[in-house]
Amino acid sequence: MTTLFSDTIVALSTPPGAGALAVVRLSGSAAVAITAAVFSKKSFAEAAANTLHYGTLRDPNGGDILDEVVVGLFRAPKSFTREDVVEISCHGSDYVVRQVLALLLRHGARLAEAGEFTKRAFLSGAMDLAQAEAVADLIAADSALSHKVALNQLRGGFSQELRELRARLIKFAALLELELDFGEEDVEFADRTGLAALLAEVCGVVLGLLRSFELGNVIKNGITTVIAGHPNAGKSTLLNALLREERAIVSAIPGTTRDFIEDEVSIDGLRFRFVDTAGLREDTADEVEAIGVARTRQRVRQAAMLLYLFDLAELSPNQVRAEIAALTEGLHLPVLAVGNKTDLVSPEALAAFESAFRLEKFGQAPDIPLVLLAASQGQGLEALQAALVHRVRGSALENNASATIVTNVRHARALETAAAHLAAVQTGLDTGRGTELLAADLRHALAALGEITGEISSEDLLTSIFTQFCIGK
Repeated sequence: MTTLFSDTIVALSTPPGAGALAVVRLSGSAAVAITAAVFSKKSFAEAAANTLHYGTLRDPNGGDILDEVVVGLFRAPKSFTREDVVEISCHGSDYVVRQVLALLLRHGARLAEAGEFTKRAFLSGAMDLAQAEAVADLIAADSALSHKVALNQLRGGFSQELRELRARLIKFAALLELELDFGEEDVEFADRTGLAALLAEVCGVVLGLLRSFELGNVIKNGITTVIAGHPNAGKSTLLNALLREERAIVSAIPGTTRDFIEDEVSIDGLRFRFVDTAGLREDTADEVEAIGVARTRQRVRQAAMLLYLFDLAELSPNQVRAEIAALTEGLHLPVLAVGNKTDLVSPEALAAFESAFRLEKFGQAPDIPLVLLAASQGQGLEALQAALVHRVRGSALENNASATIVTNVRHARALETAAAHLAAVQTGLDTGRGTELLAADLRHALAALGEITGEISSEDLLTSIFTQFCIGK
């Protein structure tokens, strides 16, 4: 098989640092020959593809045995990069890994650049650009949902949807271009009614993908959830309970928390970053605490969700709603009202709060969901976690967990560009705009969609993407 690349690259593909095993990977036309030169199994160069071989490594120019290894052989084109690939499993000592890499470099390999294995897979046609980016997302996945979304993209679900959209648009684009070739004869090859119907359908899909980005961003990067409320409402206690460790100092003295305390926890496949903040009050004479209160208000404005915690014995339902409204003024921020210290109030008081936050009598869902708990006793935490997950996921994901979800900022920007140009084509059809303008906007829309999968790409774009990968991938 003809290779696109003249050199053979090598890198450590497992995380750096001492461990039981390490995997050193080579890819390129000389990968097998380089390995055979330092491997004790003489028949390795003629070995069948997809086989494992046990032996030792040593420099043929002299020297002691370096390590006992297991070598995997994958021949082109049935490998990750579609080149010959060799994976050497050696012992995970830093010293051993350095010596193995040095040995392979001396025999003709070149140290791989960041993401170069995946870049070669893309350039060889083993995967498109969206799938290549999913490799990095899959490696970085730290929750069940982020793993599921990345795996779906890696397997080509998102790419297939985009290819189908582009294929349908390309047919119309070709007819519009044909009209331009016969511009003097004033003929129409592209049915404008059919094009309008197709545009409406394609725009619906593109806008749906764009709407999924809000959820996708949460799945990939986690959701910053600020815990705010009065001093001594139990914010630090709640943070410790959610994290199941004594992360924040708990004290009966108001104003103990002066700055942010942040930590992450995964709940039902979603990653939440909880932020414990300084208690909200305006009458403090402590300058440091006052700065903390100001920072709390600023942090709320940067949050993805607000968890407003209050002492059930201190505030009325109307006061809670008023304080939440003041804190979130001008913001479109999901809010959970969390009443704490249920163990210290009467059942009648709890019922009054539940009634005040329930809007079923008006035929509506609660605008601010209420959760009641006793953080110090660990009571009500499961209900809070369920409310958090439901607030983030919404009904769309629950009803269709296998739907395509956009998680990549580059993809979202390209979809925004495509949507804008498709809208321009639609406007052009409605106003009778000339064929050349329709064709230009349609070309721009097709280019934006093509950039996502790499059907249209530049070297600068590829460099920007693959340099964010780890070296051995």
